[in-house]
Amino acid sequence: MYVPAHFRIDDRDELFRIAARRSAGTLVVAAPGGLEASLLPWLVDAEPPGRLRGHCARANPIAGIAREGATALVLFDVADGYVSPSWYPSKAEHHRAVPTWNYVTVQVRGRLRRIDDPRWLGDHVRDLTDRHEREMPVPWSVSDAPPEWIDTLLRGIVGLEIEVERIEGKAKLGQNRGVADVEGILSGLEGRPNPDRLAAETRARALPAARGKSR
Repeated sequence: MYVPAHFRIDDRDELFRIAARRSAGTLVVAAPGGLEASLLPWLVDAEPPGRLRGHCARANPIAGIAREGATALVLFDVADGYVSPSWYPSKAEHHRAVPTWNYVTVQVRGRLRRIDDPRWLGDHVRDLTDRHEREMPVPWSVSDAPPEWIDTLLRGIVGLEIEVERIEGKAKLGQNRGVADVEGILSGLEGRPNPDRLAAETRARALPAARGKSR
């Protein structure tokens, strides 16, 4: 990843915290027919050398690639957005300003390992569920579902594990500009409408599909 010094995140602990907080990351691996990629939820372990634990559907091409121990790249894209040059006070002085895209991202590289052990998969799914359900008003537990049904679902997935060989991060947020311009970025971002994107997409795509099935 291209990372100028003023955008680099150097602190290893911070990099792992960012990845763990984002939790979902795009796994990219090379296959004989080209690249394969899937957005997957991960459990992030910072204990050296660092480890990512995840899973995917058994039918996912990545499940077959993982059997070969492919080199993997996982992209944790935390935040991003358009920045207008009109937000910079310095533009009024010299007009040397252009649009840009600011973002925070962490990239993890390592060797991908496939895991078919039912006990590992069961523990992983429980850990992943507990990680996210603890934020819910009424947490759901895997034990709330029928055990035989959960066992059937587990047979449809494979475990994925990546031992971290390299982790790097980039926060391109205007650190190369003056204070007034950074304050201008903040004012510009705060002035933009920011609806819940996931809710908007769900309303636009899933709700009509669900209504169509119920007819």
